[in-house]
Amino acid sequence: MNFIDATTISHLLKTEPLITALSRMFAEGCTTPVRHAHTIPVPGTADGSLLLMPSWRVGSYLGTKLVTVYPGNSALGLAAVASIYILMDSKTGTPLAIMDGDILTARRTAATSALAARYLANPKAKRLLIAGSGRIARELALIHAEARPELTEITIWSRSSERAQALVHELKTLGLSVEVTDDLSASAPQADIISAATLSTEALLRRDWVRPGTHIDLVGAFRPGMREADDALVADSRIVCDTLAGVLAEADDVRIPLAKGLIHDSALVELSSLCRGTAVGRQSAEEITLFKSVGAAIEDLAAAVVVYESA
Repeated sequence: MNFIDATTISHLLKTEPLITALSRMFAEGCTTPVRHAHTIPVPGTADGSLLLMPSWRVGSYLGTKLVTVYPGNSALGLAAVASIYILMDSKTGTPLAIMDGDILTARRTAATSALAARYLANPKAKRLLIAGSGRIARELALIHAEARPELTEITIWSRSSERAQALVHELKTLGLSVEVTDDLSASAPQADIISAATLSTEALLRRDWVRPGTHIDLVGAFRPGMREADDALVADSRIVCDTLAGVLAEADDVRIPLAKGLIHDSALVELSSLCRGTAVGRQSAEEITLFKSVGAAIEDLAAAVVVYESA
């Protein structure tokens, strides 16, 4: 059994094959229990979290991701999120590979957003705004740009201007046309697609900043207590979830408006329904669409299989 490192995974997880694998996995389905989340007390700073994310297909593959989320790590100069992925044979339970989970997560998260955007974003979308400056923000920029050649402007906003500048510099060296902004409220109305990849505990995006026809992509707030959009924006959007069970269990961006009666769960659509063709995507040029992702083990399994079978 080999360990597959981040560099190798980055090389093997090409954008189009990954999006194709994700689309097929969402359409065909697999067994994906809602992830287990455990709080880990950390003296003197915010609590950490341990997440266990299993998924399997009968007669094929079985995998699980172990994730730690420690928000206080930023003060130590460490990444807030760390993970590993273990892939096994579901027929025998034999371990097949251990993989760097961080890059696997970042690329499958961004690719899932790109997949959802194919159904939900305006086909002529040219301007992408990303809120966040971490690993997932980087992959969102790279994968959206590769999946949508018509994107001509990418803007990065972060609470840390230094990290935003560093990410912009890196992306420019990779050939992207990208700039930094320090004013989210001024940049949001100019965007066709807004991706938020933060650990925010309060709404960053407001309805009155978003013009008709915008696609909102919320991938950062993955547990109760985190939010990236205000109630009015969520209420005025057509909402698609990566998995309904995960979003209803963990996503306060959706759970809070539901509890207030501003939206109804019958209006929520799963990405799998779009991939199967049993639900439609964007319905008008003026519609605001919103993809809420909390991260699902089905995405990890699809990505890990691509890596293993390509290695």
